[in-house]
Amino acid sequence: MDKIELPKEVEDLLSVALVAELTVIAEDGRPISYPLIPFWDGSRLLFTSAVLFSRKLEHITKNPKVSVSLSDPVAMQGVPFHRAVIQGDARVLTHEDPHTSWERLLPLWRAKEPVIDMFVKKRFGIPLFFERHTIEIEPKRVLLWRDGDTSQAPEVSTPRVLAVSS
Repeated sequence: MDKIELPKEVEDLLSVALVAELTVIAEDGRPISYPLIPFWDGSRLLFTSAVLFSRKLEHITKNPKVSVSLSDPVAMQGVPFHRAVIQGDARVLTHEDPHTSWERLLPLWRAKEPVIDMFVKKRFGIPLFFERHTIEIEPKRVLLWRDGDTSQAPEVSTPRVLAVSS
């Protein structure tokens, strides 16, 4: 998979963000936002979603154009605060096993929320929570408001492909 470079400030936000707003488009054209924990693996923005009754998964399947907002300064403590929006194409990895495939995100999840280990140990007590699909977003455009100042126009960039891996 290609390694993709986002602006350093955005990668820094993603490394600590406990919440981002994933916005999808409903069939009637309305935007709908969901707060989720974002994970950046160096090439794709990743989220997980419970499989049961997940409208966001249905919306992404019907319209893969999404945006992700990083706007909550409380959720991004530990780095200088900026605001950012990542626009891209999403896909739900439905071909993967919803019981175990999301576990590859555990190291990224654990780095942000060490308490996840406690929940994983109790996974058989809350099985529907751990039946999850991974949402993978290929970034296409990034908007960055330095110092969180949305009164100014954002810096707009296109993610850069650094290397092609096999």
